[in-house]
Amino acid sequence: MDSKLKKMARVGYFAKATVYGIMGILTFLAAFNMGGQKSSNLQVIEFLEKQAFGNVLLVLIGLGLLCYSAWRFIQSIQDPENIGDDKEGKGKRVAYFISALLYLGLAVFAFMQLINAGSSGGGSGGGLTGTLGVVVFAIIGLGLVVASIAQFKKAKTKEFLQDFGYDSISDEKKRKTIKNTGYLGLIARGIIFGILAYIFIRAAIASNTSDLKGTTDAFSFIQESDYGSWLMGLVAAGFVCYSIYVFFLARYRKFKA
Repeated sequence: MDSKLKKMARVGYFAKATVYGIMGILTFLAAFNMGGQKSSNLQVIEFLEKQAFGNVLLVLIGLGLLCYSAWRFIQSIQDPENIGDDKEGKGKRVAYFISALLYLGLAVFAFMQLINAGSSGGGSGGGLTGTLGVVVFAIIGLGLVVASIAQFKKAKTKEFLQDFGYDSISDEKKRKTIKNTGYLGLIARGIIFGILAYIFIRAAIASNTSDLKGTTDAFSFIQESDYGSWLMGLVAAGFVCYSIYVFFLARYRKFKA
């Protein structure tokens, strides 16, 4: 595989890890009334904009997310690592394509914020109404069910370790960190995707599709349950773990071709 493509992928992973890390930290702080806020990807971008040198941060994160989006598009279309065209391979490539679209949208949002042309974002936004809204929400909900199951499956089978050439890592501390953060991070993502699936499907059944849903809504759902603050804090900590895992991915990922 071309070295420039590998570098682009690593930059993309670094940007993704940064977004998840900030999202997890802000939500963890909010869970225990220590500041912060329940966060989504869009709110992370807005948070960066408000920091010192915010414009520089937005440029860097925007470019990094563009790299990640481009890498996912290449994986889905050109298949540089020979994932294949069987049922499982096609499923992965479709997932990569959807991921590419989502992170492209997030990168565009970052640049829109940079030129003060973006609208404020969060867990909710403009939605759809009528039959179209019900259909779209139902499709999104079912897609999130699949995504949630996929996260738990990757955690259970430890498939996520394959990207590292895990057996070749001799440092036992690194091995444990990669394994534990990946495992906890995938479980946290599985929980959030599962909750979002429930929220979208419930909204479709009730024909309540006027507002789009996001990570913030899932965290609010957790917070409203028994022991909500503790549970939200645990899931947020899982997002931080996922961030650490993706940082390791940016550094140590083994490309198959």
